Amino acid sequence: MALAQAKRAATEARLEGLSLPASGAWLAQARGAALARLSEMGLPGRRDEYWRWTDPTTLAAAEAPAAALFDDGGERPAFDKIDRVTLVFVDGVFDAAASDDPAAAEVEITRLAEAGAQDIHWAKDLYGALEARGQAPVARPFAALNTAIATDGVLIRATGKAAKPVSLVYRHASETSDAILHHCVKLEEGAELTLLESGPGAARFSTVLEVEVGDGAAFHHIRTQGRDHERRVAAHLFARLGAESRFKTFTLTANGVLTRNETVVELTGDDSVAHIAGAAMGDGGFHHDDTVFITHDAERCESRQVFKKVLMNGAEGIFQGKILVKPGAQKTDGYQISQSLLLDERSQFLAKPELEIYADDVQCSHGSTSGAIDETALYYLRSRGVPERAAQALLVQAFLAQTIEEIEDEALSEDIRTRLEAWLARRLG
Repeated sequence: MALAQAKRAATEARLEGLSLPASGAWLAQARGAALARLSEMGLPGRRDEYWRWTDPTTLAAAEAPAAALFDDGGERPAFDKIDRVTLVFVDGVFDAAASDDPAAAEVEITRLAEAGAQDIHWAKDLYGALEARGQAPVARPFAALNTAIATDGVLIRATGKAAKPVSLVYRHASETSDAILHHCVKLEEGAELTLLESGPGAARFSTVLEVEVGDGAAFHHIRTQGRDHERRVAAHLFARLGAESRFKTFTLTANGVLTRNETVVELTGDDSVAHIAGAAMGDGGFHHDDTVFITHDAERCESRQVFKKVLMNGAEGIFQGKILVKPGAQKTDGYQISQSLLLDERSQFLAKPELEIYADDVQCSHGSTSGAIDETALYYLRSRGVPERAAQALLVQAFLAQTIEEIEDEALSEDIRTRLEAWLARRLG
């Protein structure tokens, strides 16, 4: 009872002074339903099973903790050499002057702030729908909060192959900004789209991305988070896959005092494929949490979870990943690996891999390891004239390579490798 009262008080404090944004009929209904879900479950605390290793206090606080603006030293923005359609949000506010014409992507793109004012929109059947499905069996209160009060976002519908990737750029301009964005992506049968996300977003940044992948469609998602040292992020990705569809997402995280990335995927069509990968690099006051839930609810489906973290100077890494195979989901192929490379004795990695299987003709595996740099490999490189720091950087790159290999587009994977090398050069000299 005391726990329920504490969660109720925290939820009321977070919502105090907030009001649901003005919306048309379809969006107002979705917001109201999300607010009801949030009120019922309450915001999380450390005694919640899936929050015992990550303190949600600053994410639930009524005011966003201040985060100093970060000087990137003139480093080029992520994906700036990629031919893409760029849409810019500054502290959660759309910047039309800095953005490209959305029509260049040759897919339908509208802003939530504009479409939400209408009485009807195609996103009616998607906005909040996958988030609501993702609330069981594990509650995700911050996602419900986002659905209820998100101020803007993009709604993308693709009926064919997009001409260019769509790039969402998040800029941080105020030390006390508290941004909440909600995006919906719907890929019709046979469509294909690449979505890029980059930038710190705000002092405290909440995003929800709901993706409906139709039969035979393909969705590629590459995200970079950083490099503001003091930012806090709660990001949710919900996806539902149709028959013979493909879904791939990769996240590169560098810096940040607190990052929580939750990914919830349902494979509901036969012969669908879902790959979820992430590489995190943390130094000092860095806490990074990947929480993943994959549900196999169709035959002959494949899922891969590949997560690796490089931690130094007391940084903390968390991985919580689950594969649920429902009855009848025969011929399932589920793979999960989570690993960390600890560059000092003060850093730590905590992992909770899970399998829950109710079908008898499946191939599922999971594994988790944590350790230091291989001294034999380090000695081999140094004996051939490679300086110690450079040798360490090479071994770290080799350790993270498996995650980057999940990116199909070579230009995008090269961009990620370049950013990884730059981080290592700064940290390891």
